[in-house]
Amino acid sequence: MAEGEQSGEQRFGEFVAVRRHGAGGHVAELVLDRPKAMNAVSTGLARSLAAACAELAADQDVRATVLTSTHPRAFCVGADLKERNALTDAELLRTRPVARAAYTGVLELPMPVIAAVHGFALGGGFELALACDLIVADPSAVVGLPEVSVGVLPGGGGTQLLPRRVGAARAAELIFTARRVPAAEAAGLGLVDLLVDEGADRDEALALADRIAANSPVGVRAAKRALRLGHGLDLRAGLEVEDAAWRSVAFSGDRAEGVAAFNEKRTPRWPGV
Repeated sequence: MAEGEQSGEQRFGEFVAVRRHGAGGHVAELVLDRPKAMNAVSTGLARSLAAACAELAADQDVRATVLTSTHPRAFCVGADLKERNALTDAELLRTRPVARAAYTGVLELPMPVIAAVHGFALGGGFELALACDLIVADPSAVVGLPEVSVGVLPGGGGTQLLPRRVGAARAAELIFTARRVPAAEAAGLGLVDLLVDEGADRDEALALADRIAANSPVGVRAAKRALRLGHGLDLRAGLEVEDAAWRSVAFSGDRAEGVAAFNEKRTPRWPGV
């Protein structure tokens, strides 16, 4: 199988799929596939997304994941408000753990995760992107957290993830005003990380995932843990987090192979342990 070739699709319910890419299937594509509703997060989609994330998290062969959309004009428009409108208060409360499991499922994936965003990424849709480590967007992207305009607040991690990206004051302005931010401004504010050509968000995100997947999976996963766990700590505590991550890889097979390959001037063959 040629590098970058798609190696099959696995469905999780009606609205979520996982595709494997590359010779070893080391890049996974996590696909939002509810085009008739612009990937609005219904209870069914949330349950399927959580199940897909649980399977990916347990797969040691996956070195990077890309979160994509099949809709040409939207990444995800957020919560399914039509479904929400039909729920009683008791039913809404029962759906809350299902929704949380979807967002935390993406957030807690152990490998690097890249969102490929075009069109609308609003509310819960933008929160899914914020749960990723990197966001690649094309010029059609429009992002924002408009929840207060419909009487709620960002409940998929937005109040915590957005200030970690752009600072407390900027996050407050964006959340309190509920405004939508076009791609160019979003890139300038740090709401997205890489602005690419029209229609190129998926291809560029997959290419970035390929570059990540070429590195030690043990090292990359440990680096992600250190980045996530150390964020917000004081420097001394953060360095202890880093040291713990270093100790988890220092005597690994990947470390031995990486050093050997460097000295032998060859491409590493990562054992992944």
